[in-house]
Amino acid sequence: MIQLSDITKQFGPPAGGLTAVKDVSFSAKKGDIIGFLGPNGAGKTTTMRMLMGLIKPTSGTITISNLDPIHNRLQLLPSIGYLPENNPLYEDMRVDEYLLFVGEVKGIASDEIDTITQQVDLTDRIHSHISSLSRGYRQRVGLAAALIGDPDILILDEPTSGLDPIEQEKIKLLIKKISKKKIVLFSTHILSEVEDVANRLIIINKGELVYDDKKPKRKGSVEALFKKLVG
Repeated sequence: MIQLSDITKQFGPPAGGLTAVKDVSFSAKKGDIIGFLGPNGAGKTTTMRMLMGLIKPTSGTITISNLDPIHNRLQLLPSIGYLPENNPLYEDMRVDEYLLFVGEVKGIASDEIDTITQQVDLTDRIHSHISSLSRGYRQRVGLAAALIGDPDILILDEPTSGLDPIEQEKIKLLIKKISKKKIVLFSTHILSEVEDVANRLIIINKGELVYDDKKPKRKGSVEALFKKLVG
């Protein structure tokens, strides 16, 4: 269970600083696949980073399984899988070396790695150096790292950014496949992805939450709603 209550994040001085997120509240439970939408600079990534305990809210509270992610980050780490937008990878490592390293950090047994690489269709690249991989395969490596430990929560920031249509489709199918027993929060600029994958929609604009409800079912309705609320 995720609960955000009146979250505000300001960068810089109280007077004249940037308010990236303002009084945002929402909750999420197992089975929620949330498409998190907003224009550039709306506050999506800042919200995700606060959920991960990477930055502290200026005000408001966040709890994940009744724990504060700032003060209990190490305790929560095994239960959250995170794929950041710019997917930082150690390019001089092989895929298997990198995933084993992530598993060690999370305290996860190494025998889970084979199962995860099969799940994300990485088996044929398991001994390749990350530097030699295409962007699509790098995204799979990042997703595999997020899945280590079978976390209850997946936070995916632009998981298909920069991929060609075929790779986008593969990642979408993978998210749908692995999300049935998890909370999934994913941001994207591709509105059709929300229609194809999500069962719930949250829209944030200029740091404020402007929509939180079930995903509209009619084809093209997500785009129409987004344009109406964001302009």
